[in-house]
Order: sequence, then C-alpha cells, then structure tokens
Amino acid sequence: MLSKNIIESATETIKACKSAGLMVATVESCTGGLVSGALTSVAGSSDVLDRGFVTYSNEAKHEMVGVPMQLIEAYGAVSSEVVRAMAQGGVARSNAQIAVAITGIAGPSGGTLTKPVGLVHFGCFREDGAYTLYHEVYQGDRDAVREASILQALAMIRQATS
Repeated sequence: MLSKNIIESATETIKACKSAGLMVATVESCTGGLVSGALTSVAGSSDVLDRGFVTYSNEAKHEMVGVPMQLIEAYGAVSSEVVRAMAQGGVARSNAQIAVAITGIAGPSGGTLTKPVGLVHFGCFREDGAYTLYHEVYQGDRDAVREASILQALAMIRQATS
C-alpha cells in the first residue's frame, strides 16, 4: 500500500505535468516500478505517464534504454554517469518529454565502503537537454530507502515541469 505522502506527491506531480502539457517516462532500478505505480494510483495519470522501464539488471539498462555497457563497467550501475544515461535513454526511447531515472542500493546487503546501502542516484532529463542529477544516502530499511526514493523522483519530475 502506498503511503499518504506518496499519494499526495504523485497527485501534485500529475497536476504539474498536466499544467505543463508534458509526458513522463520512468526508468527505475532499485524502486522496481514503484514511481510508475505511484503515478498510476492517481486518476488521470494516463494523460501524463507515457511508460515505465524497470531496468533492474545491467543488461536491462543496456537493452531497454541504451546505457552503454562500458559506462556500467567503468562507473558501476549505481553512479551519476549511469543514471544520467538511463534518464536520457528514457526520453529517447519513449514519447515523453521528461524522464526520471533511479539506481541505488536499497539493502539490506550489496553495499560497499564507497557505495553504502542506502545510496541512491537520481537523474531527470528533459528532451530540450536540461538535466538534473542528485544522490543521497538514505537511512533505514529497504522500504524506507525505496519510499524516500519515490518521493525524491516525484519531486524531480515536478521541478522539471517548470
């Protein structure tokens, strides 16, 4: 079940996209489609959500949205370089003008000294070439990391509409 905060944020995101006349795509790894799920929980989401890519594996990132494998090998899947390519690929391979991308380590395992559990990278790309990158190390369990990631992604979409 989606939290009240997520539903409210998704509702505001749908309104912002409708007002701007923009379509959105999501490219999700550690959230596994939850951002798309949050958006589609709101009536009228079909006016603004074009599609969601769940790119959990490196191969999916490469095959679905065109992230070069060399980029993943050089920087790792959880990196600003890869999330930017994910977001760019989301716009390139959809009918959306905005794509938000998320890749991270939700835990409870999988972290390293340089990439700890809770590290999440975000990218938001617009078809006009504008982009925003952000990363955060969230505290809490897997659910807490994923919920915080959904809220951040929705906020980035809203920011990209203005």
